[in-house]
Amino acid sequence: MTDYILGPNPTNPHLTQQVEGWDQNGDPVTTAVVVERPLTLFLNGQEIVTNMTIGDYPAYLAVGYLLNQNMLRADDKITAIDYDDDLETVVVRTERETNYEEKLKKKVRTSGCAQGTVFGDLMEKIEDSQLPDGQVLRTSWMQSLTKKINTTDSLYLQAGAIHGCVLCQEDRPLVYMEDVGRHNAVDKIAGYMFLEGLTPEDKIFYTTGRLTSEMVIKTVQMGIPILISRSGFTAWGVELARQTNLTLIGRARGKRFTALAGQQRIVYDADALEAEDEPKTAGRKGGSRSDAA
Repeated sequence: MTDYILGPNPTNPHLTQQVEGWDQNGDPVTTAVVVERPLTLFLNGQEIVTNMTIGDYPAYLAVGYLLNQNMLRADDKITAIDYDDDLETVVVRTERETNYEEKLKKKVRTSGCAQGTVFGDLMEKIEDSQLPDGQVLRTSWMQSLTKKINTTDSLYLQAGAIHGCVLCQEDRPLVYMEDVGRHNAVDKIAGYMFLEGLTPEDKIFYTTGRLTSEMVIKTVQMGIPILISRSGFTAWGVELARQTNLTLIGRARGKRFTALAGQQRIVYDADALEAEDEPKTAGRKGGSRSDAA
């Protein structure tokens, strides 16, 4: 088992429930299904959004969402985070007075599987962003990371219907978050980095989901220069990655991968002929892990 700073907790009874059903032969079965819960986010006295989430790490999710929507600034001082499980609300309080009434009117629906949303002024900001060179990605690190992450005991392996995002450094996975929407998993990591004081310049971001414009935007917003996925790309995601100097790698399975942006950061130090390919049976119990939506 990889020693994560913070890793999946698939045995948490709060995150799944047992449901009775029938298998392909008509025989009764009991299976674990992921629980979705609404979480309404307030910034100071203003209601911002209601997210559907599995309900773990509400503080990280709230702070990360606000950061990735450019509603919290890097120099903001958070004075309190109040979570009420019964009311399903989380309130982030800051020293700076905030009012985002106009911003909330200008939304862009993303291709996230659980209907992610970004705001128009953030799109404009990202198009002017440029990630610095300096960080490298060794192919030997990538092979090690994908093996460690894909063999980690996770909620995905227990119940499916979930996305995972992992913050990494060199060949070490550090923080592994899961949720019903990949944008939630990203936001949890962003919130963790902000509250725990982790710097982004030397980090690598891994996701199980597609490399869409939303994933690129949030990775660039966090300042992380490398984004990797076992899944594929969208054209706009690739375009934004090239505009912002993000290293974008998809279809990363065992020794195989495809890089469509930021190739200058990749150091090809692993012998692809000697490296192991990913077994076809890798993934959730009872079948292979397919491209996550």
